Amino acid sequence: MTEKQQLLTSAEMASIWTGYLNDSMSKCILGYFLAHVENEEIRSIVQFSYDVSSSHIEKLTKIFQEENLPLPTGFTNDDVNMNAPRLYTDIFMLTYIENMAKAGMLAYSGFIAMSARKDIKNYFIEGLQEVTRLYDKTTDVALSKGLFVRAPYIAYPTETDYVDTHKYLSGINFFSKQRPLNAVEISHLYTNIQTNLMGAKLALSFAQISPRKEIQKWMLRGRDTSEKHIQIFTKSLIKNDIQPPVSSDISITDSTIPPFSDKLTLFHMGILSATGTGNYATAAAASQRTDLILNYERLSLEIAQYAKDGADLMIKYAWLEQPPGTKDKDQLAQKKDSAK
Repeated sequence: MTEKQQLLTSAEMASIWTGYLNDSMSKCILGYFLAHVENEEIRSIVQFSYDVSSSHIEKLTKIFQEENLPLPTGFTNDDVNMNAPRLYTDIFMLTYIENMAKAGMLAYSGFIAMSARKDIKNYFIEGLQEVTRLYDKTTDVALSKGLFVRAPYIAYPTETDYVDTHKYLSGINFFSKQRPLNAVEISHLYTNIQTNLMGAKLALSFAQISPRKEIQKWMLRGRDTSEKHIQIFTKSLIKNDIQPPVSSDISITDSTIPPFSDKLTLFHMGILSATGTGNYATAAAASQRTDLILNYERLSLEIAQYAKDGADLMIKYAWLEQPPGTKDKDQLAQKKDSAK
């Protein structure tokens, strides 16, 4: 069988399906940003990001058609109101794109690792290069405007060292002082504070524009959860005399007219929840103090329950699109028997 004749694997199918939904959502959000952004430097970032998402949708559509696969519905013009009043500041748009570029780099790396067919692998490699350029452009603009929030600084070590006691791993001994955080642990605490700051702002904005009370309540719960997690991570840094990252002005306006459908905002918060769970798992694996590990594990359960409740809402309103899957063999057998 030639390379072109090779069928897509389940992993490749899942990757292009996920990519299509994500890019169709991004195109809606970025198109709305373009209608309202004022600063020319930030506009160039939004335009570049919008063009990348649009290009991805075209390429993925072609792959679905060539493979005779049903094209996902994803998100369309019905899910965005370009004429809705301005909801976000330019700085919010820049910070949002920076955060989504970070998530995109992780996602595309995973898609590459799951792909075997050359054309699919090349598509995701190119996508990784594009989202890396986007992150580079975004951070350059943020740095030039004094908006980029750097990770905390620590003193340079003067020599290499080795762990010489099991106490190094302990973090829950009430009778002894916790050891200072190491650079790896600080970096993950910083990253998770940053992502929760963005999550809290987005959840608040989505609650502000939703016409449905139960979705408003769920979004505000997400805001409160993110703020709680920020406090926990910040406390760990402050206990070590480390200044936690302070976000720039990434405020939202007072508009309550929805630019996005509830279907899109619920899906978006689901993506953020999945990304947060992955970040916490990575942080728990990299951290060596047991108190930090336990914090990440218990907070992951909160995110999982929040995401589950969000998925229930999407199912209730028939908004949760089902990914490609296998047939239920037992159900097929029962249908066959009942036909006799």
